[in-house]
Amino acid sequence: MLIRFRKIIISVFVFSILPSSFLLAQSGSSALFSTGLLLVAAIIIIMAIYLVSENLLGIEAHQIGKGGEPSGTGSFFGKIKGVKVPKYVNGHFTKLTKGHNILLKGAPTDDVVEVKATTFAIQPKNFNGMSPIPKVVVNEGDEVLAGQELFFDKKRPEIKYMSPVSGEVMSIKRGEKRAITEVVILADKVQKYREIPAIDLDKVSRDNLVQFLLDCGGWTMIRQRPYDIIAEHNVVPDNIFISTFDTAPLAPNPAVLIKGQENHFQTGVKLLSKLTNGRVHIGLDANGESAPPSVFVNVADAEKHWFAGPHPSGNVGVQIHHTKPISSKDQVWILGIQEVLTLGKLINDRKYDVSRIVAVGGQVLSHPRHVRTKLGAKLNDILDGQGIKEDDRIISGDVLSGKAKLQDGFLNYFDDQISVIPEGKEFELFGWLLPLKMRPSISRTFPGFLFKEMQYSVNTNTHGEGRAFVMTGQYEDMLPMNIYPQHLMKAILTKDFEKMEGLGILELSEEDVALCEFACTSKQPLQHILRSGLEIMQEQG
Repeated sequence: MLIRFRKIIISVFVFSILPSSFLLAQSGSSALFSTGLLLVAAIIIIMAIYLVSENLLGIEAHQIGKGGEPSGTGSFFGKIKGVKVPKYVNGHFTKLTKGHNILLKGAPTDDVVEVKATTFAIQPKNFNGMSPIPKVVVNEGDEVLAGQELFFDKKRPEIKYMSPVSGEVMSIKRGEKRAITEVVILADKVQKYREIPAIDLDKVSRDNLVQFLLDCGGWTMIRQRPYDIIAEHNVVPDNIFISTFDTAPLAPNPAVLIKGQENHFQTGVKLLSKLTNGRVHIGLDANGESAPPSVFVNVADAEKHWFAGPHPSGNVGVQIHHTKPISSKDQVWILGIQEVLTLGKLINDRKYDVSRIVAVGGQVLSHPRHVRTKLGAKLNDILDGQGIKEDDRIISGDVLSGKAKLQDGFLNYFDDQISVIPEGKEFELFGWLLPLKMRPSISRTFPGFLFKEMQYSVNTNTHGEGRAFVMTGQYEDMLPMNIYPQHLMKAILTKDFEKMEGLGILELSEEDVALCEFACTSKQPLQHILRSGLEIMQEQG
């Protein structure tokens, strides 16, 4: 392919020089002007040929799992654009150019404060694909240990969901059609843990390791793609992916999450390496001036991949796409840093310890910071003393893909951040005609694009209402994957199964299209649309 393009380039040079030579033989400034135009045209054609060739090579490399985006860092155009590989990067590097960073006021400091939460809950709705009425094996008033079974999914009874703390089962709350919404536990002042048997990772068989995780509750830390559900216990994954950084607004600092727990992370990765026929892949952050924590860079039993670029470069789905894309026959597993730590503690400490460091951020908070608590903690306990008002929106997760909560709600199972922003109740007259107020936007109508490091004050106002679903091309600029999200969304709405699969629905989860939803001119609920499509595909098998 390269030889073919070189021949084309040489031909362009020849055909541009010949008329130039002929014109130079003539006299007058008009000949020189014509010659200049021909030379400019020749340069443009050559540049276009280079661009097309490199994009084709990039796509081909991506299809075999050996490249990043077209026109990557090693390309001719990548060098022109000044793309540099950080000095600390050693290994596979992918530079992502699509996406958008949203910098908000109220970023959490690196301080970690111990929070004495008293009430915790496990919420079945946190688990995609679970039966709305799981089988609860405890009753109100029962005493439970940390790591003791609370309920199991009737569809997959082997997978057990455990209590995050020891204490008394306060209530089993139900919603519409008697679906269970929360199993609430009042925690003991001194925690008591269910005893977990010791295992030797060097000698244990895979089958015994799977059974161990099912019995002690560690299995619920592992999710699978496609569908973003708790992993199937009877399937061997092709690969396992761990993203060690988060580029979402107000995200936690990975160095804070891992500090003092490096040995648990290494043990967790070693455990995961026993569960796959492929590799454990670690996504590393190459956006900073300095290298990420050394435990991520030097962890054994894993293959490292460096990523740089705006949000959503930290999303594990994006990293999978640029490492080992998911096909219709593939199944991969994903975990976050703190899920890996929990698995490591099962082996090292023989305890079901679901301690979590949670980033608490937002402009309305008096003390944005990191807090140490446990999975499923009550938000009131975490946000105590932060000056929360009635008209503030509490979000479990980030502002793009998190879920709105009441103050007496609970932290969602896989979330490691809480965001608090004001409700957008005010009406902004002619806001789009008079773009005077600075706000995060992908549109250059607002002057904020001139200040890349500016932090914004935001609220929940969508600055518009739902409207016709028009083709804008905005989604493609927000999603650094070889996917056409707008076409995919329309295929989901029309329930065209073949197009949905062909357009890449199996590679996506809600967090991957959250930025597209932020940018959407049509104000479409893309995350809700995507989840409905994934549920349809899962039902179809």
